[in-house]
Formats: sequence, C-alpha cells, structure tokens
Amino acid sequence: MSTSPSEAKIRVCFVCLGNICRSPTAEGVFRKLVEDAKLAHRFEIDSAGTGNWHVGELSDPRTRKAAEARGIALTHRARQLGADDFDRFDHIVVMDASNWAHVARLAPTEAARAKISMMRAHEDKADPVAEVPDPYFGDESHFDEVLDICESACAGLLRKLHSPR
Repeated sequence: MSTSPSEAKIRVCFVCLGNICRSPTAEGVFRKLVEDAKLAHRFEIDSAGTGNWHVGELSDPRTRKAAEARGIALTHRARQLGADDFDRFDHIVVMDASNWAHVARLAPTEAARAKISMMRAHEDKADPVAEVPDPYFGDESHFDEVLDICESACAGLLRKLHSPR
C-alpha cells in the first residue's frame, strides 16, 4: 500500500541521553497508541540518544520490565541522534532541557530547530518546560513514573498530530 502525497507519514523521533530508558519508553508508548488507533500507516516512529554509550543495546531491563507490565514491547536498539535526523523527522521530542540544548546545537537551521519540542509540552496539564525525570539511578517506581508521563504526553502528542477528517 503506497502513501499518497496528501497522506505523507508523520515522522517522530523521541530523544533522551542514552536511548535506553526514557526515549525508548516514549517510542513504545507512542507506537502502541498509534497502533491502537489504527494509524500505524500514518506514522514513522523512532528514538535516539544524544550520547553514544549504549549504541546497539536493548533498553535497560528495568525499562523493558515496566513497559511489558503495561503490554508494551520494547525491541528498539539504542542509537545516537545525528544531524541527518533533522531531514528524516518532522518532530524531535526531547525529554529534558539538557537534551533540548544538545539537540538544538545539532540543528543545521532555524527550521530544523523548530522541529524540537519538550515531551511534557504535549501533556494537557503539565508545565511546557517540565522534564521527564531520568529513572536510570532510581528504583522501579521511577520507571513506572516515566511510563505514566509518557502515556499522558504521547496521548497529547497524538491528538496534536492527528485530527480525524
């Protein structure tokens, strides 16, 4: 099935530091929401990290365990965001201010920089500059908190990006 120009895919990349906790969680949550809404044909979804420490690795086991408990399978392998991602993606959604600053420095143009948004800016009731906390050094409850935030923010993002005709 080909996509007509009027039905071009909406391309979204979620970004955190190492691409093993927050951004793959957001990718998995958003992918599930899109699939549940029967809109998978309309989206290209990925995630990346600003750092290269975990390139090629699966998500942190605690991340995968928390996601699996909610019916979300995380199979993504970590990769590092590159300048070419600004050509590939329409929306680059970052988890915190540090990620935003790093990604903004990679942006080759002001138009590319305009593609960047904070994850929580898509939540209905969150402060638009609020951050998704990094659960890496926390306990299992921190991974559940990240899932809660991602579910809320991804639902808001999907509403913003797809409006039924």
